[in-house]
Amino acid sequence: MDPAPAGKQLRGATGGPEVMEPTLEGKGKEGKKASSRKRTLAEPPVKGLLQPVKLSRAELYKEPTNEELNRLRETEILFHSSLLRLQVEELLKEVRLSEKKKDRIDAFLREVNQRVMRVPSVPETELTDQSWLPAGVRVPLHQLPYAVKGCFRFLPPAQVVVVGSYLLGTCIRPDVNVDVALTMPREILQDKDGLNQRYFRKRALYLAHLAHHLAQDPLFGSVRFSYTNGCHLKPSLLLRPRGSPEPPTPHYNTWVLQDTALESHLQLLSTMLGSAQGLKDGVALLKVWLRQRELDKGQGGLTGFVVSMLVVFLVSTRKIHTTMSGYQVLRSVLQFLATTDLTVNGISLCLSSDPSLPALADFHQAFSVVFLDSSGRLNLCADITASTYHQVQHEARLSMMLLDSKADDGFQLLLMTPKPMIRAFDHVLHLRPLSRLQAACHRLKLWPELQDNGGDYVSAALGPLTTLLEQGLGTRMHLLAHSRPPVPEWDISQDPPKHKDSGTLTLGLLLRPEGLTSILELGPEADQPEAAEFRQFWGSRSELRRFQDGAIREAVVWEAASMSQKRLIPHQVVTHLLALHADIPETCIHYVGGPLDALIQGLKETSSTGEEALAVAVRCYDDLSRLLWGLEGLPLTVSAVQGAHPVLRYTEVFPPTPVRPASSFYEPLRERSSLLPRPDKPCPAYVEPMPVVCHLEGSGQWPQDAEAVRRVRAAFQLRLAELLRQQHGLQCRATATHTDVLKDGFVFRVRVAYHREPQILREVQSPEGLNSLRDTPASLCLERDTRQLPLLTSVLHGLQQQHPAFSGVARLAKRWVRAQLLGEGFTDESLDLVAAALFLHPEPFTPPSSPQVGFLRFLFLVSTFDWKNNPLIVNLNNELTVEEQVEIRSSFLAARAQLPIMVIVTPQDRKNSVWTQDGPSAQILQQLVVLAAEALPVLEKQLMDPRGPGDIRTVFRPPLDIYDVLIFLSPRHIPRHRQAVDSPAASFCRGLRSEPGPSSLMPVLGYDPPQLYLTQLREAFGDLALFFYDQHGGEVIGVLWKPTSFQPQPFKASGTKGRMVMFQGGELVMVPNVEAILEDFAVLGEGLVQTVEARSERWTV
Repeated sequence: MDPAPAGKQLRGATGGPEVMEPTLEGKGKEGKKASSRKRTLAEPPVKGLLQPVKLSRAELYKEPTNEELNRLRETEILFHSSLLRLQVEELLKEVRLSEKKKDRIDAFLREVNQRVMRVPSVPETELTDQSWLPAGVRVPLHQLPYAVKGCFRFLPPAQVVVVGSYLLGTCIRPDVNVDVALTMPREILQDKDGLNQRYFRKRALYLAHLAHHLAQDPLFGSVRFSYTNGCHLKPSLLLRPRGSPEPPTPHYNTWVLQDTALESHLQLLSTMLGSAQGLKDGVALLKVWLRQRELDKGQGGLTGFVVSMLVVFLVSTRKIHTTMSGYQVLRSVLQFLATTDLTVNGISLCLSSDPSLPALADFHQAFSVVFLDSSGRLNLCADITASTYHQVQHEARLSMMLLDSKADDGFQLLLMTPKPMIRAFDHVLHLRPLSRLQAACHRLKLWPELQDNGGDYVSAALGPLTTLLEQGLGTRMHLLAHSRPPVPEWDISQDPPKHKDSGTLTLGLLLRPEGLTSILELGPEADQPEAAEFRQFWGSRSELRRFQDGAIREAVVWEAASMSQKRLIPHQVVTHLLALHADIPETCIHYVGGPLDALIQGLKETSSTGEEALAVAVRCYDDLSRLLWGLEGLPLTVSAVQGAHPVLRYTEVFPPTPVRPASSFYEPLRERSSLLPRPDKPCPAYVEPMPVVCHLEGSGQWPQDAEAVRRVRAAFQLRLAELLRQQHGLQCRATATHTDVLKDGFVFRVRVAYHREPQILREVQSPEGLNSLRDTPASLCLERDTRQLPLLTSVLHGLQQQHPAFSGVARLAKRWVRAQLLGEGFTDESLDLVAAALFLHPEPFTPPSSPQVGFLRFLFLVSTFDWKNNPLIVNLNNELTVEEQVEIRSSFLAARAQLPIMVIVTPQDRKNSVWTQDGPSAQILQQLVVLAAEALPVLEKQLMDPRGPGDIRTVFRPPLDIYDVLIFLSPRHIPRHRQAVDSPAASFCRGLRSEPGPSSLMPVLGYDPPQLYLTQLREAFGDLALFFYDQHGGEVIGVLWKPTSFQPQPFKASGTKGRMVMFQGGELVMVPNVEAILEDFAVLGEGLVQTVEARSERWTV
């Protein structure tokens, strides 16, 4: 029986608020001093910023007490920092039960005890004669077979005892469960009740009779049945206060023994944990750790009881001392779990050397995970599967790495960050309906397992299915985990739920990027004895193949042409093996691995997410760089060639394709070897040149004047174009600042750079004739474009080679931000660095191996990161040490007021946050945080829906109701119309030839009418409104009026643009003329703008 008063939500750990009552204290002299000290603050603290604690001189230099010295020494030795200790103590305060709540629970338990002892007796009847049961209650057990021998009578319990974590003081909020054990009188039981489920039948009848009488008592708000740890043979009674014969099997015997060992376990836990507060704190922290990782949920979870017993084991083996703190206990248990595989080497609390006791090896034959209690006969981990324990080990290893790293946010990542399955695993798959697993049990011949689990075919099939998939996925997979819905509960008037009603079986795959994309499963040579076993395992997919080394081997080849298809090879493996070995058809498997891929697929691409097109562009750039290196005739040799475009770091949302313009869409300008769009045709395809920085060697011949350097560079640009045309036949167009080069359909914008030019631009001469160095806008811009951007592109290119999923994650992130009409506020580089942080600092996860899970973590990072009080440190190439990161955070806090609202730090940019200097604004960043927080739960719910994700584009559609004005554009003049979130079924031809062949004319570059229109709008009305647009095919521009723009302004003849004059308070003032402005919107965009729609009246003055 399990009364469970409704607990409050755990603040921080689960995100729910908890109301704390204020404590009122009388103020004496001390209180007055404190008040006066507070009043001495010169200024109120800035909202949201961390403020230093101010102490008086006497307090600051006060001699520490012995207790404080001991505490400081203990903090230094046992904890990595004082902050970590304070965080642990605060968390324990949050999850411990208050004395007030304990008093209420104790009073409720006394009432329960009295009412249980007053339940009337029932005369003895046959087990099959259940006519004495009232009509309003059902037996909470599937009575199969129904006909069994034996008699039953109800007598009040011989003993009512509180057991479990509540009595030990290790019970934690918010889900407070108090376990109460009822001992049935000996007269009810018979000698052979251990057979044929007779004991469980009597146990269920006993609970049913209790439930009927307790349900009529007004003390209880609800009386319901549930299962004990998910075991369907052991129903329990949940009380909430207002407000053919089967042979005995290992699991069966374990469930019987569990009821007989409750008191002995309680005594053992009380002896070990009773007076050791540190051990109790450790158990509470471990329960929080398990809950955040969903490891204690459903059948086969690592429960708080097992963790408590594990602490007892470590105490008994002297790996934990009773004087340790809660944090030390947490570390010790995690270290033990990370290094001990209980699926291979079990452990035991039994100290007896009795030879009649079964050996650990015997238990390993019957159970996946072995941990014996003090009797040596009961396996405490009988219900825990090998997959669950391996997941626990994996999480423990990650946690120990996090603790050893001494990260400042280690506490937050370890105990306060939830890790739901959809965010922790690269791919997930749902099996439904669960009744299909019944056929799988027969196909896999799992009759002993079915008997062992009392007919629970889900539990019987779970272990063999996970083993089958682990063998098939092999090196593609690092970890396979399974999840089950919470243990059910039902009304006492209903039958217990059937196994098929348990919901959905969900499996999570943590993939290895190095083996994921291989299309070949290589088997043994044909004449080896293992070949037959390989053929039997893979069935018809296995075939003999001859390889280049002459060997003839069994092999399986999967169909996958593009990178996105190769990432989904596990889908093919899973569906093939489950259909072949378990009779589970593909229609019963919902695999979630690439539903977001459609958002970054190019024009007419249904099987590729663009990695191949990006690789083609990168190879073309490599060819061009070799040509530049080998040019002959330049006065100075080329010292370096560096790319500076998102394409060259694999993060361009929609990669470029080779351009071959159709002459019918253009008017040729032969004198310039260029093309001009025809006004009677739709807007041609958008072509963006890819910047390439060409560094020339240093020389004493370079001038030291900025204007002279620009003129020399212009001469080099002209010479570069001439040599590329003469030596390699490339179409080039030179200007004073760059040279556009057309190669294989791609356009590269080559810019000659001189390494000392930024320094020359920094030189400033004072009126006295003294030279000094000072950063100027021109020097900073040149430094960023010619040094920092190429270096960042090179580093992120290397990150892509190490983590192939980086490209997809960064592109999805940018696609989503731009789809929310916020792309103008964020540079490409800033979003690329946020995506890179997910791979370089994945804690508490592992680096993503699929774009899907990476995008979910991007939304989580954006929505939860404290942008106001912390810089986002992206440690590229792991160049920053821990000490340097601490120094960066300190300097950040000191200079916070001068820094942009969003600060991203890299090893090459430690102070200035170059990539966010021009944006976003505080309002734009806050809007992005809000949208990410709303999108994340919606998308996770869609992906975890076993019936399918539905419309996956929902979270990519922008909320248009927040805008004051909407400007609708004509698709005819939107060159990237097909890149829209909701891609049109048909669009306009964009003047590209489909047949291959070289083009002798330079295409139109950077021609995007909506972007040009936006530039005009911002120049004309930027002081009155903000403009938002999705550059990837958006058909609408959102307009928000600036609140300050509608304040009446004094009349000025030079400031009447967009305003009208009116009298107010006897004076001439100017206010925006909204109707005229809306008309100007349409006039400025004539031909491009379809309609201008006013959505609100917020401009009323």
